Amino acid sequence: MTDSAEPGGYDNDAVTEVLHLGRGVVAPDAPDAPPPPPPRRRFDWRPVYLIAPTILVLAVIIVYPVVKAVMMSFQRNPGFNEDTGRFVSGGFAGFDNYLLWLTGNCGDGRGTCPPGTLGADFWPAVGVTLLFTVAIVGFSTLLGLWMATIMGRSFVGRSFLRASVLIPWAIPTAVTAKLWYFIFAENGIANSLLGTDIAWMTDPWASRLAVIIADVWKTTPFMALLILAGLQMIPQDVYEAARVDGASAWQRFKSITLPLVKPALMVAVLFRTLDVLRIYDLPAILGGTSGSTPISTVAILTVADIRQGHLQSASALSTLIFLGIFAVAFVMVKFLGANAVRTQDEQRKGGER
Repeated sequence: MTDSAEPGGYDNDAVTEVLHLGRGVVAPDAPDAPPPPPPRRRFDWRPVYLIAPTILVLAVIIVYPVVKAVMMSFQRNPGFNEDTGRFVSGGFAGFDNYLLWLTGNCGDGRGTCPPGTLGADFWPAVGVTLLFTVAIVGFSTLLGLWMATIMGRSFVGRSFLRASVLIPWAIPTAVTAKLWYFIFAENGIANSLLGTDIAWMTDPWASRLAVIIADVWKTTPFMALLILAGLQMIPQDVYEAARVDGASAWQRFKSITLPLVKPALMVAVLFRTLDVLRIYDLPAILGGTSGSTPISTVAILTVADIRQGHLQSASALSTLIFLGIFAVAFVMVKFLGANAVRTQDEQRKGGER
């Protein structure tokens, strides 16, 4: 017997398989055909049509001025050329405008800007701005957290207290500045109550303290409002459980309130930091806009340079301010957790920092 069927004969194995199929034996499954590809969805342009007008408006009012300022920062200020004896309209200046502010180079090298000029006042103004930022944000954060903790409790007259606390923040800054200008005048309320003759508007440290006090008084309600919104999202069951476990008030504040209110607290600190870094109106009204006062900030220098007709160097200074504020915002959002998108639930679950 041979292993294979002869030509023209029957294959016994094939016949047996056919017979078994007829008796109910299940045949091996045939390979399934690949599913048809899903139909391609056409791109929906409706969201683009709805968003495009807003993006266009933002590009016109935000992107274009920024790009224009950067371009102008590399142009020379128009003025009188002593070498040629002619009035020049400008021209490409390279990084001369940036060196004017960063190194005090007024044309003859580093540190050649005479005292009293805007170029020589840049770094003192930077120091004053940073001093205001640290002091104002620090004091307003502490006071705002304390006020928010009180306003978050249940007591008679809580609604009246919340409304009255917001009054300083609702007053326009110009009105607030004039109010404190009269308080810190030479014969004002501050010297009358203290029995002193402090020159609040001319003494370097007294004038800086006056600006800090005035700005903290005005902006602390804003901090309290943002922090209070974060406190309202903390479940009361957590505090009840801590009381049952015997936790003291300080332990509850340190282990429950601070960790859970951190997202709202960091967002409030971020907003106030960015706001103080470009502070202008309050110190300008209290001390003047000449740029050489003890409370001059970098924003005051920018406006003073514009008033002198130096739009190109003022554009360079505004670009430096923009880069500095952007760097501070990036550090706070990236490394300190000041992310407005993060929710309280993510914070409680230990979301990514």
